[in-house]
Amino acid sequence: MREMRLNKREIKDPDMLRDIIESCDIVRLGLRDRDGMFIVPVNYGYDIETDGTGLKLTLYVHGAREGRKAEAFAADPSVAIEMDCMDGIITGDYTCSYSCAYRSIMGNGTIRELTGKPEKIHALTRIMEHMAPGARIEFRPEMLERTGVYRIDVKNFTGKERKMKPAS
Repeated sequence: MREMRLNKREIKDPDMLRDIIESCDIVRLGLRDRDGMFIVPVNYGYDIETDGTGLKLTLYVHGAREGRKAEAFAADPSVAIEMDCMDGIITGDYTCSYSCAYRSIMGNGTIRELTGKPEKIHALTRIMEHMAPGARIEFRPEMLERTGVYRIDVKNFTGKERKMKPAS
């Protein structure tokens, strides 16, 4: 994996990476189809665990089983991921010195549709737990049948942070 240009901003602490994944609401998926590249923002759920080499991240998304996004998933299972949390505006002394304080995750992986009832229920439960903690979770059979549920096995990801300037 390519080294981060501003590696002083790279987040390597597993707890900080987990916090970003938990804090964000949207993951943006970079996809490719016959019309070119495109980006889709979607809600997500996740499983994250520690293995011998670091964190293993699995994302879950859902949507229609037809349309551009579903066709792209079927045609090319490679996806890029991006999620970010904006932490404020960094002001500057001149116009182009303004920026944002943020925390972000970027990476890539492979997506596949889940077809078995138990794995679809697990994925949809993880999405609900992330997006609506404490909500009542119940899946009707007809809803499970018609909903496209997808798993992204994230192969590589990095975290990055730009902090607010200390108050002067």
